Amino acid sequence: MPRKNRIRSEDEPPPLRIGGGPRTEVRGGREWHVQPIAGAQALKEYRCPGCGGVVEPGTAHVVAWRADGVLGDRADLEARRHWHLHCWRAA
Repeated sequence: MPRKNRIRSEDEPPPLRIGGGPRTEVRGGREWHVQPIAGAQALKEYRCPGCGGVVEPGTAHVVAWRADGVLGDRADLEARRHWHLHCWRAA
């Protein structure tokens, strides 16, 4: 079946793809690095900053960290957070 290509508005974030490398997104006027994590790669439990709920092991999710922080790349990476897919989309 042929693929349907559609034009996204400039404000609409790209679709989340599980697996693959990190990408950069702009949310709330800030730039973020976003790394999708496949369920098979998710081995630990994390607390989602979007809803405060638990991201269970084996659950596909995203890891996000600031790309434009003032304290530098290392501090931004250390402050990364694991988000449920739906919470990141809603943020």
